[in-house]
Formats: sequence, C-alpha cells, structure tokens
Amino acid sequence: MDRKIIEKTIENLKKNNMQAYFCETPEEAQALVKTLIKKGETISSGGSQTLKETGIMDIIKGGDYNYLDRAVEGYTRDDVEKVYRQTYSCDTYFASSNAVTESGYLYNVDGNSNRVSAILYGPKSVILVCGVNKIVKNIDEAVERVKTKAAPPNTVRLSCDTYCAEKGHCLSLDNNSAEICDGCHSDGRICCNFVISAQQRHKDRIKVIFINENFGY
Repeated sequence: MDRKIIEKTIENLKKNNMQAYFCETPEEAQALVKTLIKKGETISSGGSQTLKETGIMDIIKGGDYNYLDRAVEGYTRDDVEKVYRQTYSCDTYFASSNAVTESGYLYNVDGNSNRVSAILYGPKSVILVCGVNKIVKNIDEAVERVKTKAAPPNTVRLSCDTYCAEKGHCLSLDNNSAEICDGCHSDGRICCNFVISAQQRHKDRIKVIFINENFGY
C-alpha cells in the first residue's frame, strides 16, 4: 500500500484522539506492544486472526500478564459469558478492526458484540492490531470489505451456516441493497451490530498499530 495513504490514515486517527503507530514487521509490533502494557496487567482480547498471525496473542497469553481467556477447555457458555463481563474491567483489551478509513474512522461489525462493546467502553486501554489490508478509502469501502473479505471467511472459520459462508459474499450484494445492515436471516449470522468509531472523547484510549503486511480478514 502507498505509504502516503498509511501516513494520512495515521494522521487522521490522531486527529480523532486515537493514538496510531506504524511497524514494518510483526516483530516490530511485538516489541511495541511490550512497551504499551505492564507486567501483571489484566488483559483480554477478541477472537482475532491478526493477533494469532502476528504472534501478539502469544505475548499476551505468555504468563507475564493476567490473561482473561474465554477459550479455556471445558468452559461452559456461562463461563464464557463471565469472561466477557470481566473484560469490561480489564487494563488492556486487544483486538483488530474490520476496517480503518483514511479519514481515521474505525468500522467494526460483530455477532455477539463482546468485541465492539469492549472497544467502545470498559477496558482502560484498547489496542487494535491491523495489517495495512484493513485500510480503506471511506465507510462505503469499509462496508464492502466486511461483506466480501471479512464476514465470509469468518463464517467459514466458525462453521456458521450462512449465505456468505456458501457464496463468499453477503446476500445483500446479490439483492443490490443499499442498506448497510442488510443481509441474511440465518441463525448463524455474525453481522448483527455495526459500529463506527469517530472522534474519541477519551484521548489515546484507543491505539491502532498498523503492520506493513496483510493480516487477518
């Protein structure tokens, strides 16, 4: 991606009271993350492929931090829900973003919405790790990205019985629908809440780390 576009996006995120960083490699991002969190902190995360692919998940689960893990073997649904709620009081929350616009807006779509709710409120600090493939020109491109590049592979990964899992794109695109929230009515639908984060009231609470490679969905 054009470096000028990345720089523009970072500049606009900062104008919107979000901190933003650029790293050439996952290793640089790993080193940066270690400066942004302290040993002993309580940390949680969303179910992010980006965090796994970049090795950052290994860091936050590595033993130096109190990691709230919803994926413990044998956990019941009630156990998972308890972790979701504990997350709102954690020191730092890690996730990725479905898309980041050049204007410095975050666009995220969730099913359970534990991720988007934690991004919006609760954890003292939110760190979003994103490959440069997540940068889009505007909200229209962000919407299209979710409907074609983010939701379909995620539904396959999660074994959801949805139109996009089968067809590789959202039903709304076949229906030529202009409504941002339109889609299938499957019980397995993962696109339930649509959130745009613009200028933030709490300066630098949200931090976005861009890595100069493609990661995640």
